[in-house]
Amino acid sequence: MAADVWTPVISMAGVAVGGALTYLTQRTTQRTADLAEQRRRAAALTEERRAEQIATLLEFIRCALEAEGVAHARPSQWEVGDDWYVTARPAMDGLRIAEGGVELLCAPGMRTPTTAYARALNQAVWQERGEESLAERLEPFKAEYLATARRSLT
Repeated sequence: MAADVWTPVISMAGVAVGGALTYLTQRTTQRTADLAEQRRRAAALTEERRAEQIATLLEFIRCALEAEGVAHARPSQWEVGDDWYVTARPAMDGLRIAEGGVELLCAPGMRTPTTAYARALNQAVWQERGEESLAERLEPFKAEYLATARRSLT
């Protein structure tokens, strides 16, 4: 009779061990799949943010070049409402909006060079020109902005 009892007990123990191993295997597989999905989502989010930052930096550059063009076209005498002002005001407003976009969406280290470049452009557009050329006045700010932007994207 002892042999008759042990056979079903061992069989049931085998079923229990097999079930437990199957459960552990499925749980481990599911956890691995969940972690892989989290990594994939994190990588996709990082790539989306990077693309958004690149677009924001490029928009600032576009607005800065537009403002630079307005500064080059600045007449020696101008008044609010004349043709140059009608072009300059929206260009400078766009630059300020793009500057805010950089501040919101890009690395904190981008704030200082972006603001410095925008202020230099603002002075170039609205204030009297000095002895140095417009390019000489703006180049250090533009170079710092571009170098910092490059570093922030790596």
